[in-house]
Amino acid sequence: MRIELFLPKTVAEKLKDLNADLESEFLEFLLRRLKLNPREEAACHTEVALEFLREGKRLVDTDPVQASEKLYKAVEESVKALALVENLSDVLNRVEARGRWTVTDLDRAARILSKKLGRWVLDAFDKAWFLHVWGFHERKLDSDAVKERIPDIERLVLRACEIAKRAPDSSSQTA
Repeated sequence: MRIELFLPKTVAEKLKDLNADLESEFLEFLLRRLKLNPREEAACHTEVALEFLREGKRLVDTDPVQASEKLYKAVEESVKALALVENLSDVLNRVEARGRWTVTDLDRAARILSKKLGRWVLDAFDKAWFLHVWGFHERKLDSDAVKERIPDIERLVLRACEIAKRAPDSSSQTA
């Protein structure tokens, strides 16, 4: 579901000063507030990842800068989902204590997940990070450069969705 949200000028300026990603900040706030179980939260992250993937693929020919960021965000959300499903408690505890994910957390999670699930996790994360830096921030990549990286990113997003769907529901397990 898409919503439109009005932000007071002061809030918008503070977010801009912090280089904060409003969508991610808002989603993380809601997830903390709702106190979902890990499977439910992972499902939310994969749903968002699929939407970012669709948007990135749609924009790749017309706006490679925005496509780069959408594809990066798709991987970011997929890594978060997989970290929850695989219960990467050391990473998740740091995120919870800080109240947000950092690139250090995402990188650590991607490296651990790569050892557990396969090199394809870290490969996709690295390609997405390249898009984030060189495609979005530096605006140096054309559509072809972005397209080259889509297959690995799409593989991660789709595999994260599959893994999250197969994950046991921890709220229904007995001790």
